Amino acid sequence: MRLEAHHLDFRYPKTDKWILKDVSLTVGAGERLALVGPSGSGKSTLSALLSGCLAADAGTVLWDGKPLPVKGYCPVQLIRQHPELSVNPRRKMGKILCESWTPDKALLEKMGIEERWMTRWPAELSGGELQRFCIARVLGPRTKFLICDEISTMLDVITQAQIWRLILDVTVQNGLGLIVVTHNPALAKRVCDRAIDLTDINAARP
Repeated sequence: MRLEAHHLDFRYPKTDKWILKDVSLTVGAGERLALVGPSGSGKSTLSALLSGCLAADAGTVLWDGKPLPVKGYCPVQLIRQHPELSVNPRRKMGKILCESWTPDKALLEKMGIEERWMTRWPAELSGGELQRFCIARVLGPRTKFLICDEISTMLDVITQAQIWRLILDVTVQNGLGLIVVTHNPALAKRVCDRAIDLTDINAARP
């Protein structure tokens, strides 16, 4: 199984400004790919396209040779940089966690999620605590691939190390593919098998 992007184009709605132009890549199951590039190079947009959160203007995204579903549960799950934007602030954490599936106690312990957090509102948790929830809730049995879009940028150094240790542990244990979106070459080298510079594969953009 593999995640493939073929000749993806995307531009801002109702404008002529291209964010991505003729972008193609392939990532195998269990592989760790770093997607690097400066701000504005289209990393987050490509992440949303690869996870089915956005539809491209042209091109295709395939998982295991089939078009990636945009509706329903997607085998490719995206974890965003700002976890507070990924949760409903009007729901308590226990309900948010179980929106797609119900994680077992062993996973929650592995992720460092405490039982007492379940009755709290998102605003009552730190960024690191909230990001742990966002990671745990996408690790359902149908998940085959994770895309991490700058997930540790806003966290302190100790929490960053803890989060990446968790990500690597669960991807290895479950045989998940991983794309790490970052502007940090050192992180890309430390975490991933290989790296792609988006400014190189997006060279056709005007």
